[in-house]
Amino acid sequence: MTTPTITEQPVPTATDDPAPTQLVSAGAFDARSLLTSLPEAVRKLAPRDQARNPVMFVVYLGAIITTILTLWQPSWFAWAVVAWLWFTVLFAALAEAVAEGRGRAQAASLRKVKQDTTARRIDGSGGTEIVPGGELRIGDRIVVEAGEVIAGDGDVVEGIATVDESAITGESAPVVRESGGDRCAVTGGTTVLSDRIVVQISTAPGESFVDRMIALVEGAARKKTPNEIALDILLASLTIIFLLAVVAVGPMQIYAGQEPDPVKLIALLVCLIPTTIGALLSSIGIAGMDRLVQRNVLAMSGRAVEAAGDIDTLLMDKTGTITFGNRRATRIIPAPGIGMDEFASLACQSSLADDTPEGRSIVDLCSSEFGVDVSVFDDQAGRHEVVPFTAQTRMSGMDLPAAADGTGVRAIRKGAADAVLRWVRETGGAAPAEITDEVDAIASAGGTPLVVAVREGDASVLPMGVIELSDVVKPGMSERFAQLRAMGIRTVMVTGDNPRTAAAIAVQAGVDDYIAEATPEDKLALIRQEQQGGRLVAMTGDGTNDAPALAQADVGLAMNTGTSAAKEAGNMVDLDSDPTKLIDVVAIGKQLLITRGALTTFSLANDLAKYFAILPALFSVIYPQLDALNIMGLHSAQSAIVSAVIFNALVIVALIPLSLRGVGYRPGSAQRLLGRNLAVYGIGGVITPFVGIWLIDLVVRFLPGMG
Repeated sequence: MTTPTITEQPVPTATDDPAPTQLVSAGAFDARSLLTSLPEAVRKLAPRDQARNPVMFVVYLGAIITTILTLWQPSWFAWAVVAWLWFTVLFAALAEAVAEGRGRAQAASLRKVKQDTTARRIDGSGGTEIVPGGELRIGDRIVVEAGEVIAGDGDVVEGIATVDESAITGESAPVVRESGGDRCAVTGGTTVLSDRIVVQISTAPGESFVDRMIALVEGAARKKTPNEIALDILLASLTIIFLLAVVAVGPMQIYAGQEPDPVKLIALLVCLIPTTIGALLSSIGIAGMDRLVQRNVLAMSGRAVEAAGDIDTLLMDKTGTITFGNRRATRIIPAPGIGMDEFASLACQSSLADDTPEGRSIVDLCSSEFGVDVSVFDDQAGRHEVVPFTAQTRMSGMDLPAAADGTGVRAIRKGAADAVLRWVRETGGAAPAEITDEVDAIASAGGTPLVVAVREGDASVLPMGVIELSDVVKPGMSERFAQLRAMGIRTVMVTGDNPRTAAAIAVQAGVDDYIAEATPEDKLALIRQEQQGGRLVAMTGDGTNDAPALAQADVGLAMNTGTSAAKEAGNMVDLDSDPTKLIDVVAIGKQLLITRGALTTFSLANDLAKYFAILPALFSVIYPQLDALNIMGLHSAQSAIVSAVIFNALVIVALIPLSLRGVGYRPGSAQRLLGRNLAVYGIGGVITPFVGIWLIDLVVRFLPGMG
């Protein structure tokens, strides 16, 4: 096996201030969203739902206890506290309900895709039978023709067709799906627009791609990520600490000669515990996945979204990812002494059994430009042995009888230049300088050279010529890689091409490193090597040979146009099949982490103002010296407590749009992002409650019972 070559690329100069990554809003947010989600928020007031959130469960219990106490000893002050405690619980449920509700419209449109369809299943005799789509099982093969709906997820194993996937991707332009390549996967519910294909079903009923999309966009399949669990533990710990502190206040009041008021103590507890982030934590996670859905990226888990925000290394396959991928034969160059017609015939024969798009393009080139009659080879059917391409040999072709009586074997091979030329040397042959020069010239220009060789019996292998496959780097790739570099992400292009071709494409694309002549095992080994160094790795791919690397990577982004194996192995699927989408995925992951951190900072910081509002109000009567801490000049103990409770509830509603939209993200260093968030949400979290509570007190002081 050829040792893969990894080469460091000169780092292209990026702009000092790269353009900020533009994130698509997760949908419009307005007061109507709150109203339509209100019934669901009320349903979430059930004890079982509230118990999932330790912080808000304490508020929930406090609201129940305060309600009972107020019914026993009613007062205007107590009823005001009761009302706003229940509003706090309701607003917390509303934040989650709004976040979940944003996926319902998309789920409704996806359900329209899941129409009951019938399929023409191929039976054991080769005929077809009509069966309901729900009866299809993994391995079944169905025939789909123009105008028919594909009844289940699978791979095209025969034919080529244009398919309307607008119901899934939102893109009106039809796409091509064909057998033998990395664009063979089809999704149930999409419509064939032309031609005829045979699809092999790859998923069981109820487990299709659309089924999983519906579950994910509705939030039913979302599980808490490790970061969320860790933050939950922190918030629960702070809640217990403040609970013990508030419990200790009662005996202190009794010792000082003041009768403790349970309603005031519960209000103090609710204001001191981190209710803001406790109420918004779930909605932040749901909204993060929803923003991915708006980008047409399906995340199989919240863990993958978070991991995307911490990616250090990005591996990208060259073919179909950095380049357009559908390499086509554009030129054939025969070896010295070999006629053009003879070589065209050999090149065509070497590709007759190659069902890949590249193989078909060689046959098309030979027949259209050089007049090769493919029907001449029909009499070879049953007399030749197909030699398939493998990642190890990197050659394919066929073995034919060398003589009319069937004796001897004529081996025709086509493959990567280094692999075929090594085969030539191993059999004692030699490659003409013209062949090696042409291979180098094609590779240096960014093309892919394939060498065709023939071996007659036990004789030495003779190189017969070179086929040039051309591929083009997608526009804007260098700018996209510059953005990744600004985020601190190292990009590595992975390809099975020779080092010269890989180097040429790497320079055009602007990647940091590249790996040439890479096998699936090499990709897997590199990912493990990076992970052992403590780095998080992302991988994009679309082929079956990418599946092991996609499964091993921390973030595996599979292309929707790729094979079912690739989509099953990855933990994200890009419905648009745009490999550069990973830049948006990284930005959304970082935005999710930043939003959670910023709102946690704000929540903990705004508790400081509540200390100055409630503690002096509780103790100023027995300790007049504490009145000096009433720096906001609040009217009375009752108005101070009610103002703090009202602010505590309203700030949750005020921050719902931010939790859904996310804190603005601009590529930069972690230190700069941390400094900005501490300045905005740390200092802002201290100042905002002082102003808010003071303004609310100016209003509530005129209410009954606030004297």
